[in-house]
Amino acid sequence: MTTTSTQTPTRPFLVLLGPLLAGFVGLFSEAALNIALPDLMHVFAISTTTAQWLTTGYLLVVGMLLPLSSLLVRWFTTRQLVFTALAFFAVGATVSALAPGFGMLVAGRLIQGAATGILIPLIVSTAVAAYPPERRGSAMGLVGLVLMFAPAISPTVSGLVVQTIGWQWIFWLMLPLVALSLVVSVAFLRNVQPITRPHVDVASVALSTIGLGLFVFAMSSAGSFGITNPLVWGSFVVGIAALAVFVHRQLHLPEPILDVRVFAHRNFAVASAMIMANNALLMCAIFLLPMYLEQGRAVAVFTAGLIMLPGGVVNGLVSVWAGRATDTHRPWVIARVGFAIATVAAAAFLLLGTDSPLWMVVAFQCLLMVGVPLAMTPTQTHGLNALPGRLGADGSTAISTLQQVGGALGTAFAAGLLSAGRGAASRAGASSSAATIAGVHEGLVFSIVLGLIGLGLGLALRRGQPADEPVVERELAAALA
Repeated sequence: MTTTSTQTPTRPFLVLLGPLLAGFVGLFSEAALNIALPDLMHVFAISTTTAQWLTTGYLLVVGMLLPLSSLLVRWFTTRQLVFTALAFFAVGATVSALAPGFGMLVAGRLIQGAATGILIPLIVSTAVAAYPPERRGSAMGLVGLVLMFAPAISPTVSGLVVQTIGWQWIFWLMLPLVALSLVVSVAFLRNVQPITRPHVDVASVALSTIGLGLFVFAMSSAGSFGITNPLVWGSFVVGIAALAVFVHRQLHLPEPILDVRVFAHRNFAVASAMIMANNALLMCAIFLLPMYLEQGRAVAVFTAGLIMLPGGVVNGLVSVWAGRATDTHRPWVIARVGFAIATVAAAAFLLLGTDSPLWMVVAFQCLLMVGVPLAMTPTQTHGLNALPGRLGADGSTAISTLQQVGGALGTAFAAGLLSAGRGAASRAGASSSAATIAGVHEGLVFSIVLGLIGLGLGLALRRGQPADEPVVERELAAALA
């Protein structure tokens, strides 16, 4: 094993700025095509469940790579990983923009997903390493600004681009942001984590990739094939089995690629589940709202983007405030309030019909974008603060993995429920627009359930706990052995 030294950052914000800009590109890309899906369905003559693979496939690759993040940061420097991710972004954007068919477009999205899979946990672990504990809430607020603001603002920008110059420019316009991130990273990014180059257990890498890949595939395919389809059930069972073997193997390796003992820390385990539910709720709503506006209400793409713009602005402002508030207030209380607001907002969307005033959409989305970041930032900070420093990278990887898996599940379930509800309404004689709105309502019920789950988990958060719990870790290892 070898070890390299790291540089202690004197200006942590500048150190974090380059990865934050790159992360913005990744998370913007994650949701950017949602508002363009109706147009892409027409251009490529594909169904809703096929089109949603542009998002789910992206999230699938992200989810497969995320568990390897804690290994990557021990083998490669922060700068090397950021520069590699930026190269993937540039290549993926170019391939997508030049795509003559749906298959090539998906391929470009998968390349971009690889970049995001490298970057997202790296941003969180860099923030944890660069900022002292007493300022970690503010750091997580900045991270939340990117992780939540980018997918929230993307419908507005994408709507303008699609209506004025074409969907290809969603990808072309990412390249200047990639270049800016590269310049800032070259100037200010420092290596903030030690390089130890541990042994790479190939079996663990394979189990992680296969397990998460099949699990997300099963959840995503349920909307297309139905939950009783043998392919869906088979993928789910094999995926869960592979993940179980992966966890067992990590507990017995002297140098695991992901130390799953992070989940022995109660607050961290509860926070991880809350973050997964929160991101699933967000991605579910972001997928369904453009469908309601464009297919249910025949609203133009750009107009739909403008309608969703205020919510994106609110999201960014609340993310920063929530981060600062976490440093001085009780984070578990803020998180509970956030989930309560998000749940009420999701339920309010059920009031929207074929002739509801559009200001109601704006108001309800703004309410949702208050609740989601209030739930996200304090939960993430409280969970990571429950871990000792030696588990920081593993904790960041675990949280980021569950967050993206939650996003994939939210999108997949939203697409499946939308199709099921629309089909049932059409068979009952409803018009096309009314059937779409009925399907949107079906999907929004899933968001309400997620909000209630997050609120219930929030009640289980404790005020705090010691950062190191070796006895609990030994008990967990014994139980899973």
